[in-house]
Formats: sequence, structure tokens, C-alpha cells
Amino acid sequence: MEESSPRMTGGTREAPVNISPAVAAHAEGEEIEVLESTDVLPVAPEEVYDPENSGFISTEQFRDLLATHGSELDPHKLEVLLALADGNADGKICYQDFVNLMSNKRSNSFRRAILQGSRQLKGCSLRDEVGLGLSQRLVRHVAYETLPREVDRKWYFDSYTYCPPPWFILAITIAEVAVFMYYGIQLDRLVLQVSSPSFLKSPLPYHPQLRSQAWRYFSYVFMHTGIEHLSLNMAMQLLVGVPLEMVHGALRIGLIYVCGVLAGSLAVSVTDMMAPVVGSSGGVYALVSAHLANVVMNWSGMKCQFKLFRMAMALVCMSVEFGRAVWLRFYPPAFPPCPNPSFVAHLGGVLVGLTLGVVVLQNYEQRLQEQSLFWIFFCVYTLFVLCAVFWNVFAYSLLDVRIPPAP
Repeated sequence: MEESSPRMTGGTREAPVNISPAVAAHAEGEEIEVLESTDVLPVAPEEVYDPENSGFISTEQFRDLLATHGSELDPHKLEVLLALADGNADGKICYQDFVNLMSNKRSNSFRRAILQGSRQLKGCSLRDEVGLGLSQRLVRHVAYETLPREVDRKWYFDSYTYCPPPWFILAITIAEVAVFMYYGIQLDRLVLQVSSPSFLKSPLPYHPQLRSQAWRYFSYVFMHTGIEHLSLNMAMQLLVGVPLEMVHGALRIGLIYVCGVLAGSLAVSVTDMMAPVVGSSGGVYALVSAHLANVVMNWSGMKCQFKLFRMAMALVCMSVEFGRAVWLRFYPPAFPPCPNPSFVAHLGGVLVGLTLGVVVLQNYEQRLQEQSLFWIFFCVYTLFVLCAVFWNVFAYSLLDVRIPPAP
């Protein structure tokens, strides 16, 4: 949503609102800035509503303002603002809370205002609304798939504009399919490509003998052992990743995905030291595990249809893919002494999803940098990465591990 600061209208002329020192101090204390919103709610000069320059306005005057100009707002946004006014027993509203509500700013005051409003929120649910277009029904469906509170679902429904689209998951999926098809043509096989003598000669897979080539800790996601491996990963990646990115954005979902990918390859290098790694399972399992854990933790609030059945199906798909990977790892390799690709990357992705991923998905309405739990898990993850790097540098020689030759 584009942002613009609430402004007053006098006839046909608009004038900026002067922000009082108290409001500026309030914003500075929370390390946020006064934002702007496309929803224009005209206000009277500040001396009318805040003659003492305190940074607060009375709920009566605020309610009058909403009654006069509420038709210019999204209906769900107006509903929350009215609930916020009704829920303030002290008879005043912080101006910065109002600005944050209008601008969808992830901040502590935004969260407090939303929670305070949701306690008083009344009216029909988003699911009961009729006359919606196809794109609006899709946004509503995504809201019920991923968000546990009705006030968040309504706010997301009014705010989402498809700009930008969920480009990260779509781009990474297209790239993975394109690379698979390229090697399918080059190796002349689609099923069990890993059995080809040229499969591991690509510059993309992780191989313990080539662990000094740092890009391989990430690029292995573009290689898959066969069409059966690719199909399951892409199905889970699109069905879970696209809705999550529509709600939480490419930055947050990309963070979970990339952290899962890196954790997967590093986990293999520490626990399965002789095996190579291919496939996007680390990133996919991080996303799916985070989403499933979020659903379980907010079970009563999640209103997605057939959630128990769908969760069971997701666990079945994850188990089938993991079982396939375990079977392949211990199946006699086509070209010994190099073993088949490891399955440990799946477990690395799950651990990232159940820790860092859950914190990211649980905080739709807040900045991540304001969450102490996020920093705790992020620091633990960083410590794991550093320990794994030192392990890769020193442990192989100290333990005298006999690594299979490079392909």
C-alpha cells in the first residue's frame, strides 16, 4: 500500500498536519516514523483536537471525525478504528496509534491498537461477505489459510494489492524446474538422474570434496535426483510458499527459505560428512514446518477448511519424501565409493522452520527486529552457522575423514 500522512481538507485545498513534540517523542521512543496512507482521513487543525499539545485526542472528537469522514476509508479499517475508540476507557487516543493504523506500520503501538480494537470488534466475519470478485475471493482464501485472527484477516484483505506479487517462490520454482529440465535433456533421463555418471559433475550440487566452493551450500537446491523428487518438492513449495509470501512478503519468506537451505547443507557437512546434497528440501521443509507449527499453535483461531485432513496430508507428503530420501541414501550407489545424496538436509530445514520460521510467521502485525524471541533464535542460528564453518575447515583433517574423490 502506498503511504501518505493523514491530512486535512479545506475546500479544495489540502494542508499537512503539524506533528506535536509529544507525538514526535512518542514515535522516537518506539523507533518508528510517522507514515503515510492512501486512506485520507481529514482532520481539523491540531489546536482544535489537541489544544494542550499532548499528542492525544479525545475519543468523542475522534468518533465525530470518523462519523463525518468514515465513508472515505476501507470498511474493515473503519470498523477497527471505531472499536479502538470504543475500547479506550480513559477517553483519549494516542495520535501515533491512529497514524500506525492508517499506514499498516508494524510497530508496538500498531499491535496494541489492533489488539485493543479486536477485543471490541463486532460485525460479520470476512467469510460472510458476498459479491466479491475472483481476485478478492483469492485474497480472502489466503487470509483464512494463514492468519489466526479475524481482525488481521480483515486488515490484510483491505491492504493487499497484488503489488508486488509473490515473486520469490515463483522465481525459485521456475529456476528449479528449468535447471532440472536442462539436465534431464543433457543426461537423457528424468527419473533417478542421480544414477547418471555426469550428475555430480555439475557446478551446482554440494560435494564434501568441493566444500571450499561456498556457493554450493546454496546452489544445490537447483538439482534434484529425479522427477519424483522434484514433483513433491515443487507441490509443497507452491501450495504453502505462495500463500505465505502473499501475506508475509518476499523478505520474510525468503529469509526462512534461505536459512533452511543453508542449514540443510551445513547439517549434512557436520553429520553425514561423506555424502553430497541435492534438492530444495531444506528450504521447503523450513516453510512447511513453520506453517504447520503456526497452525497447531493457533488451532482454534485458524479457520481454514478441513485443516485436520490437510495437515495430515501435508505430513504424509513430507514423510513420503523423507522416506524416499532415506531409502536413496542407503541404496547401493551407482558409482562407489561416492554415496548417494544425504537426507539430513530435510532435518536441518525442519529445525529452522520450528524455531526461526515460527517466530516470523507468528508476528504478522509487528516488526521482527522488535521481537526478542526472533533475535534469540537468529543468534542461535548464526552460532550454528559459525560452528559448522569451523567444523568444515578443521574437522575433516583432524578426524582424518576419507572423503570420496570429486566427480
